Amino acid sequence: MLKILHNRGFTLLEVMIAVAIIAIALTTLLGSQSQSVFFANSAKFETMAALLAQSKMSEITIQAADSLSSDSGDFGEDYPGYAWEATVSDVSIEGLGAISDYLKQIDLAVTWGALNYNLRLYHYVAAVN
Repeated sequence: MLKILHNRGFTLLEVMIAVAIIAIALTTLLGSQSQSVFFANSAKFETMAALLAQSKMSEITIQAADSLSSDSGDFGEDYPGYAWEATVSDVSIEGLGAISDYLKQIDLAVTWGALNYNLRLYHYVAAVN
C-alpha cells in the first residue's frame, strides 16, 4: 500500500510571492502617506502665508508716502521660519498723466523654507501739500 504524503507547508516560491506582494503594497502605502504629509504642509503654509502677507501689506500701506521703501525681516517668535521681503517701486502708466507719479507697486514675498508666497499691490499714495 502506497502512502501519499501531503505537504502542508509553504514552498519557498509561495513565500517569495507573498513577500513581494506585501512589499509592493507597503511601498504604495508609504508613498501616499508621504505625499499626504507634503500636501498638508503646503496647505498650512498657503493659509498662514496669506494671512501674514495681508497683515504685513497693511502695515506697509499705512506708512507715510516718503517712508515707503523696500525692506525685509521675519515675523518674530510667534511664526518661526517665516520671513518676508517687500520691494517698493514706482509705476508709470502712459495716459494717466500726473496720477502715475503717485502710484507705487509693492511686491511682497513670504517664505518658509523652500516654499514661497508672492503678493503684489498697486498703491496710490496721495500727494502731501
